[in-house]
Amino acid sequence: MLGASCTSAVLLLGLLAGVACAADSFDVTMTVDAGKRIGPMKPLYRFFGADEPNYAYMKDGRRLLADIGKLGPAPTYFRAHNLLTSGDGTPSLKWGSTNVYTEDANGHPVYDFTIVDRIFDAYLSNGVRPYVQLGFMPEALSTHPEPYRHEWRPGLPYKLIMTGWCYPPKDYDKWRELCRKLTEHCVQKYGRAEVEKWYFECWNEPNGDYWKGTPEEWYKLYDYAMDGVRRALPTARVGGPHTAGPGGGFARDFYRHCLHGKNFATGQTGSPLDFVSFHAKGSPAFVDGHVRMGISAQLKAISNGFALIREFPELKDTPIVIGESDPDGCAACQGPQLGYRSGTMYSSYTIASFAREYELAEQHGVNLEGAVTWAFEFEDQPYFAGQRTLATNGIPLPVFNAFRLLATVRGDLVATTSTSAATLDAMVAKGVRGAPDVGCLAATDAGTLYVLAWHYHDDDIPGPDAHVTLNLAGLARGAYTVAESRVDATHGNALTTWKDAGSPVAPDLKLYSAMQNASANLDAGPARDLTIANGPASWTLNLPRQAVSLLVIRPK
Repeated sequence: MLGASCTSAVLLLGLLAGVACAADSFDVTMTVDAGKRIGPMKPLYRFFGADEPNYAYMKDGRRLLADIGKLGPAPTYFRAHNLLTSGDGTPSLKWGSTNVYTEDANGHPVYDFTIVDRIFDAYLSNGVRPYVQLGFMPEALSTHPEPYRHEWRPGLPYKLIMTGWCYPPKDYDKWRELCRKLTEHCVQKYGRAEVEKWYFECWNEPNGDYWKGTPEEWYKLYDYAMDGVRRALPTARVGGPHTAGPGGGFARDFYRHCLHGKNFATGQTGSPLDFVSFHAKGSPAFVDGHVRMGISAQLKAISNGFALIREFPELKDTPIVIGESDPDGCAACQGPQLGYRSGTMYSSYTIASFAREYELAEQHGVNLEGAVTWAFEFEDQPYFAGQRTLATNGIPLPVFNAFRLLATVRGDLVATTSTSAATLDAMVAKGVRGAPDVGCLAATDAGTLYVLAWHYHDDDIPGPDAHVTLNLAGLARGAYTVAESRVDATHGNALTTWKDAGSPVAPDLKLYSAMQNASANLDAGPARDLTIANGPASWTLNLPRQAVSLLVIRPK
């Protein structure tokens, strides 16, 4: 039930301002039963990526990689485009390069791993492992090399980025040897045991504009690439196809090719497929002066991708990585419909969507291993520039702090209910457009209970707080402490501090330090005591709209 309504005077002022006046709060009852275990909580969150590989070794890139490497106990991974693209390593939006492959005057290959080493060294020195994307086509190998480097800028047509790097190789044997040489070099530099833990995939979204050949030419590209990788490291973990969306007929034919077709590179039946992958994006819009998220589109793509994979019994237990899983389709693009990115709209969306990915995997009976968040950082851009990033000028954004909360949750998932959680079917069909989604997921590990709760709505407009009564069942009798961390307007949120200071273009050292402190402040107050006597106990908390809260309930 909604609480007391606003007075008519305030309501009139709110209407005149074009903002709906929200009631004080509404009641929500959540139940967590620590005694009803569902199964291990997979760290789906531990994959990240970006178009631009070269930011990884720049000052703020290294700082953010260090933060990513500290997420949770499970290893994190980074996927990047342009690892084989020709160029001098100077990054820009939607672009990067390593110059790993050139040819001499006689057409003989020349390999240079200097920049690739710099990228992978930056990952590994910060506790992050490479998710190696074999792409894009080096200029000397492309069948259509000119023009090669694009000069795309936000606002220009997106297809301007599709230049000579999109095309098939003029020599598939040279392509295979490039993939072999790269893998061999990594094994020699980092060791077989380390590289065996990486992922290797070929290209990006070959069913879309990123590939200018036929589907069959791409299947051939995949076969030759993976044959090269496996010649250098027979135990390498390889997969694909990393399609735009579930992939439809393209992905279906690819799975058939890998399972039953003739391998273009070896002539044998089938191609290696240790994991499968596809992409899933949301669809935000700008409606009536505010951002309206499209979480339904992202969840629907995931559901359809799982259903397509389940068409093949041989893939039932094959690990799935959702290769890009995001609220929209272009991290570097800007516009009013993308205004969710710097604040708590993005963080609450992220937690609500990850929670449904667990549900969708269970519903379809698939082996979901993780989802790649396609967001990193753009070096030396304006503060809170409106790009899809995890940090701005070295300061983590609310969305990254939401990942910190999610990564804290570990152990076995346990049963939860909420009187205000949107159902999975409703979110897939139409998103969260009526009542808000106020839900939770929980896990238990070594006697500690983790409860992650969120308050999400597709519309970025004010709304009442959720007054949550949390019923706790299945905990052993005894004394506990309850510590709360959160991300909301005043916790884990440097954007509020920056706005309160007048949104300066160039914050001074004092304000920069204040923003760092605001971002790092996830503590919602001192830990409090809880006693479990006979039967369930209860706890209360207030969740503002777009808030994410983590309760850690630990035996004393």
